[in-house]
Amino acid sequence: MYLSNIKLWNFRKFGSEKEIDLENPNLNLNLTKGLNVIIGENDTGKTAIIDAVKLVLKTHSYDYIRVEDKDFYNTASRFRIELTFENLTPDEAKNFTEWLGWTGTGANAKPFLRINYDVKRQGKKILPADIKAGVDDDGYLLTAEAKEYLKATYLKPLRDAENELIAKRNSRLSQILLGDEAFKGKEDANELVQIFSGLKTNLENYFKGEFEIKTTSEAGEEQARKPQDGKQIKDKIDSYVKGFYGNSYETEFNASSTDIKSILEKLTLFLKDEPNPGLGTLNRLFMAAELLHLNKSNWSGLRLGLVEELEAHLHPQAQMQVIEAFQKQETIQLILTTHSPNLASKLKLESLIICNNGNAFPMGEAFTKLDKGNYKFLEKFLDTTKANMFFAKGVILVEGWAEEILIPSIAKAIGINLTEKGISVVNIGHTGFDHYAKIYLRNVEPFMTIPVAVITDADIREYEKNGDNYVKRDANTVQQETKQKIAGINGLAEQNVKYFPASSWTLEYSLFKSTSLTTVFQNAAKNIHTHTDWNDFEKILAAKLMNKGLKKTEIAYYIANAIDEDLSKPERTIKIAANDVNDTVSYIVNAIKYASGN
Repeated sequence: MYLSNIKLWNFRKFGSEKEIDLENPNLNLNLTKGLNVIIGENDTGKTAIIDAVKLVLKTHSYDYIRVEDKDFYNTASRFRIELTFENLTPDEAKNFTEWLGWTGTGANAKPFLRINYDVKRQGKKILPADIKAGVDDDGYLLTAEAKEYLKATYLKPLRDAENELIAKRNSRLSQILLGDEAFKGKEDANELVQIFSGLKTNLENYFKGEFEIKTTSEAGEEQARKPQDGKQIKDKIDSYVKGFYGNSYETEFNASSTDIKSILEKLTLFLKDEPNPGLGTLNRLFMAAELLHLNKSNWSGLRLGLVEELEAHLHPQAQMQVIEAFQKQETIQLILTTHSPNLASKLKLESLIICNNGNAFPMGEAFTKLDKGNYKFLEKFLDTTKANMFFAKGVILVEGWAEEILIPSIAKAIGINLTEKGISVVNIGHTGFDHYAKIYLRNVEPFMTIPVAVITDADIREYEKNGDNYVKRDANTVQQETKQKIAGINGLAEQNVKYFPASSWTLEYSLFKSTSLTTVFQNAAKNIHTHTDWNDFEKILAAKLMNKGLKKTEIAYYIANAIDEDLSKPERTIKIAANDVNDTVSYIVNAIKYASGN
């Protein structure tokens, strides 16, 4: 069985000022059977989703979990959580027989389990509520036994892995081992009990002076001696006790009980040949122990792991090792949260869930406009740098390095700091924008609201080669072709994705024609291409663009530095207008404004 759907009404960020309408949840999130990774910027509801599941199911480690005022959306007096489980095996379904619903008919009928937690408050008083299950809206009370089969494994965001793995009363390690088939149901017959029973007797005999140590002499003769150190300690204590109680009293050292629980509480798990492991090592060791628990064979209940901030204490390579191992798990379900682009880049896109604007959007094929080819492409090319887009408040997709270098400086020049706004500039390195843009396009509502601006060249040449010469094309023809090309590009806009094509040939040609940047662009080209005769600048620029001989990246660095330096001067000489529609770099300005929410 696996958790297939989560519905929330007025829980934390997922709510509205309206009365609860059971037909319209504030969050309706579908999950996959295996790995689910919830990502997004801060305060978008990632933890709320984990906490909702945890609040209903509780945990194997008996974490203290209760409803608080902060769980209600704003001033709402009621919240509701509904969880649906599917793919129940007969062995699992028998634990919930009286609460099951069915889909399909006859031999194709499949069971599902729907549970709900409906909580109300009056003023500051939170009214008691119970977990219920059933196919109708109210449901029926779940028994304590049924709830046991629905508990989840939970790893805190700032988990103290060392404390969970050391020997102590009710240690998490002992809980995990007690649930394993090696120990469960074998409390008296397990070999560990016999080992510790012998140890208990030896310890007690040591303090009586009766513990015998056998050694072999150099001559090969067997010798035996009974150490008296323990007895001397006991005799000293006895002398005090006799003074306190009377001569008939004496002490007795008794080793702790030898039941299997007490024995397992004495165990500590560590990594071999790592005497002083760091937090990252211990974190991975702790997760390995929890995987043992989730994969135990003698269990007919839910196998669900909740992990907040998987990357905690893990360096990037370790993060990738862990996520690869998690993706290989076939019999358990995992719901993780992360702020790490490293992890996001390593995952299959279908495993991702993006939180945004009070909603959560799974990236599976059934929900996005990505096709199989897009998924295959992104799995290969969605690296760590590009994965940063998943955590942004706005995204600007660009064709190459020149745009990526220039855009932050142009943004500052018009008064927009992309870092402060949480905007990611993503250099895709080619013109295959649809692979990335479709990530944000949904098959059905609700649609995503993250503004995605796609900056691209018009690519209508203003010059053509005639023999060894470069000749300017007819202006009317170029204008008409450019107009048609731009109309086609703008027609690709859909939902929250908008396109911003250059009104001229390329970025560099737009910079040359720009009323605000032409001087700095020409200075950059001349300083970078020092051996070029720039007497007819436009013609030489066209030739270099057609022959791919223009050092675009170096020129972009030069212009960006010039803009940045100019911004620090009392009297600015490079003035880029935020609303000048006639400037040929206005398409870049408009893209920046759109991505920043203006």
